[in-house]
Amino acid sequence: MDVLSTALTLMLVMDPLGNIPAFMAALRQVPPDRRGRVILRECLFALGILLAVWAGGRSFMSVFGLSAEALRISGGIMLFLIALRMIFPPHGAERIESVEQEEPFIVPLATPLIAGPSVIAAIMVLTGHPSADRIGLLGAVLGAWVVSTLILLSAPFFARVLRRRGLMAVERLMGMLLIVVAVQMFLDGLHLPSRVP
Repeated sequence: MDVLSTALTLMLVMDPLGNIPAFMAALRQVPPDRRGRVILRECLFALGILLAVWAGGRSFMSVFGLSAEALRISGGIMLFLIALRMIFPPHGAERIESVEQEEPFIVPLATPLIAGPSVIAAIMVLTGHPSADRIGLLGAVLGAWVVSTLILLSAPFFARVLRRRGLMAVERLMGMLLIVVAVQMFLDGLHLPSRVP
């Protein structure tokens, strides 16, 4: 994948629009004039986690003897399951389990909402390929993070304009796009060439 498609994939996995309701609930006790600073701080913490994974992903794979093909296939399956949950959320499931009574710090905003297991695994899959362009991947991580941060900083605006149903519709559309990416990743792991009509 090129830098742009990789950045788009990572942004879909980060799911900033889907995280807006959880962010708004977690920041409910934070004064409105401070919320932007808290969101930016949490996004910076998340960036630190993502950069650590980018730097150490290949070493982790070599220590455990994981092949790039195995990671691509498992990554494709994982992304597929994530996308299914985005399109068909479990019955009665709530994105917000509880409302924070104090200002959030690293958990739950930086991780797992932004730098969660899904995006960490996706970065590991992408860094693990022998021919991976690490500088290009770094650019993709930074690009996805910048877009996600801008969306989350605009969370009050999006929550007001799109409302809950609008956010759900956008999240499901992003899930449909992620399914296509997941299938392609699975096929790449199997060494099956994709056929474009």
